[in-house]
Amino acid sequence: MKFIDKFFKLQENKTNVRTEIIAGITTFMTMAYILFLNPNILSATGMDKNAVFFATAIAAGFVTIAMGLVANLPIALAPGMGLNAFFATVALAGVGMPWRIALGAVFISGVIFILLTLTEVRQILVVAVPQSLKVAITVGIGLFITIIGLKLSGIMVASANVIPSTLANMQAHNGQSGLMFFEWNIGLGSLKDMNMLLCLIGLVITAALMALRVKGSLLIGIVAATIIGIPMGVTKIAEGFSPFSLPDFSNLAVFALDIKGALSMGIWTVVFTFTFVELFDTFGTLVGTANKAGLIDKEGKSPKIGKAMLVDAFGVSFGALMGTSTVTAYVESAAGIGEGGRTGLTAVTTGILFLFALVLAPIALLIPSAATAPALIIVGLLMVSAIKEIDFEDFTEGFPAFMCIIMMPFTYSIANGVAAGIIFYTILKVITGKYQKVHWMMYLLFVLVVVRYIFLTEAA
Repeated sequence: MKFIDKFFKLQENKTNVRTEIIAGITTFMTMAYILFLNPNILSATGMDKNAVFFATAIAAGFVTIAMGLVANLPIALAPGMGLNAFFATVALAGVGMPWRIALGAVFISGVIFILLTLTEVRQILVVAVPQSLKVAITVGIGLFITIIGLKLSGIMVASANVIPSTLANMQAHNGQSGLMFFEWNIGLGSLKDMNMLLCLIGLVITAALMALRVKGSLLIGIVAATIIGIPMGVTKIAEGFSPFSLPDFSNLAVFALDIKGALSMGIWTVVFTFTFVELFDTFGTLVGTANKAGLIDKEGKSPKIGKAMLVDAFGVSFGALMGTSTVTAYVESAAGIGEGGRTGLTAVTTGILFLFALVLAPIALLIPSAATAPALIIVGLLMVSAIKEIDFEDFTEGFPAFMCIIMMPFTYSIANGVAAGIIFYTILKVITGKYQKVHWMMYLLFVLVVVRYIFLTEAA
């Protein structure tokens, strides 16, 4: 115990082993959906579902453990939603490029990240982005994961027949990449939906526990909702259920990527998209969650972020080698932070559970989305509370922060929110003659963001 305390600096971070382990379990439970969702998405490319399940568990497990051991941060990583949807789009079976070549493109983007991190270009971002935008990123992510919770629970539905409908024919992004679009109406779900009802029950239980300051409130709420969901038919236990069963891993895609093919197909547009979106998604998630955990000082600096970015960069290429799309930091890490997770022990716990999921897959997949949704909604509140730190009296600080906040949930993209904040912050500071207060990197980012969106418009 003393070794663990000393290695992870638990006392220094005002935490303990019990708190960190509970936080790690909570983060895993809110992320477990990726284990079955990622195989469903990537199977459209012709990849074997069990192979993708294996790659997802292995990549998430080892990279998250590395984040805990190397960077000592309570942040978990796994194949990113949105980026896996984009991967499936470009590698669609019989239509796009072969999935092996698409994996090669992901690997190349990871190498680019490693170079950007070793040259400390990515680290400069942490210093360059002003404090108001850092806080706005935290708030935006809070709203973003709240929407995820509302969608997972069925409280917020996307359907042509929802009543009451609040928005008609709204263009919404399916995933963080912002590259897949469909028309939907947003409205309130029905209490006849057992998923929504279970979420509301779980939300009441978890909120009551939080109000009573019970340790492990989020985790207790998830477990309670999962158990209550059994008689409701939401938590589904298949016939012949066995908690210990190993899936068929005979068709693994380990080292199946085709880097040479990726370099010869002229797919730098795909590589650029992977790189750009991952750059801002990871930056936003790392800064937002680290800021919420109190791991970034008043000057907006954190000695751990550089190591975290390096782990993340290696994780992208490692994931491709294992046979999955881009591995990235997860906003659901905020659930563990909400439970008190402050060190890498939280991440190590989460990573170990992902590895155990290879054997305990039935248990990991038993937890319904409606049971984890309350935790995401409540964590959204915890993160949004940081909004009081933004100086809205100064329009050049307040408006960019506002745009950063609203663009994340309303366009369903962390990258879009960060980009909006950068654009408006730079423009307003220059127009008001405060251009000297803008870090040189912000001007470079401004140009890159504008070029990227012009490129996307032309491509569309």
